[in-house]
Amino acid sequence: MTKKLSITSIQKAKGDRPLTMITAYDALFAKLFDPIADIILVGDSLNMSFGGKKDTLSATLDQMIYHTQAVCNGAQNSFVIADMPFGTYPTAEKALENATRLFQECPADAVKIEGGQNKAETIRHLVDNGIAVCGHIGLLPQSVRGEGGYKVKGKNEEEAKALITDALAVEQAGAFCMVIEGVKAEVAMHVARAVKVPVIGIGAGNSVDGQVLVFSDMLGLFEAFTPKFVKKYLNGAELVKEAVQNYKDEVESRRFPDEIHTY
Repeated sequence: MTKKLSITSIQKAKGDRPLTMITAYDALFAKLFDPIADIILVGDSLNMSFGGKKDTLSATLDQMIYHTQAVCNGAQNSFVIADMPFGTYPTAEKALENATRLFQECPADAVKIEGGQNKAETIRHLVDNGIAVCGHIGLLPQSVRGEGGYKVKGKNEEEAKALITDALAVEQAGAFCMVIEGVKAEVAMHVARAVKVPVIGIGAGNSVDGQVLVFSDMLGLFEAFTPKFVKKYLNGAELVKEAVQNYKDEVESRRFPDEIHTY
C-alpha cells in the first residue's frame, strides 16, 4: 500500500475489491503488517491471545488505549480500528465519554462496537460527535457468557432476518463498515448485499466484502485450539520453538556468541 485508506476509500472498496483486516496489539507486528493490510484491528482479542484469558470480557479501556497507542506507533499506512471493550458503552453517553478519551489519547481512526439494532442509538451518538464507528454483528464475543458459549448465527430464517435487520440498523446509524462473525455463509452473503457499507467477515464465508483474522491464529502461534474458520498461513509456534531451541543449544555449547557477534 502507498496511501492510507480513508473512510471514503474503505466504503468505495465495496463491490470493487475485498478488504484485508488483521489484528495487532503492538508496534512490532503493526509495522510488519502495515505495508500490506488495509485495516489493523486492535481487538479485545488481545485479552486471550496476548493475556492468556479465556474470553475478552476483562479487557479494560486502559489496556485498549495502551495497545492502540503502540499499534499506531508502528502503523503509518493501515487504517487503525480499536475495540471498545466490554462495559464501556452501556449507554450512548457513557460510550461517547469513553470513545472520546480513546480518541484523545491515541490516534486511532475509528472504534468498533458489538451489537446490532440494540446499539444503533449508541453508534449514531458517537458518529454525530465525530467518532467513526465500525459495527460488529453476528456472534458477539463480549456476549459469550450471557449466551452460554460461542454460537454460530444464521441457522434459521428468524436469525437470518434478525441479522439483516441488525446490519441495516448499524448502517443507518452511521457506521462506515461492520464486522460479521460466526454466521452461516449464505446468510452472511445476504447481509452483505442488504447494505451499502463493507461487511468484513470472520467465520462468515467468502461472499462478504473482506476478511479479518487474529494474527496469532493466522500465523500459527496460538496452539490451544484452532477454530474452523482459521487458516494457518505459517507454522509459527514450531518455528519459534525451533529457533529458541537452537539458541539454547548454542549457548550451552558455547557456540554463541562467536567471534562475529563479539565486540
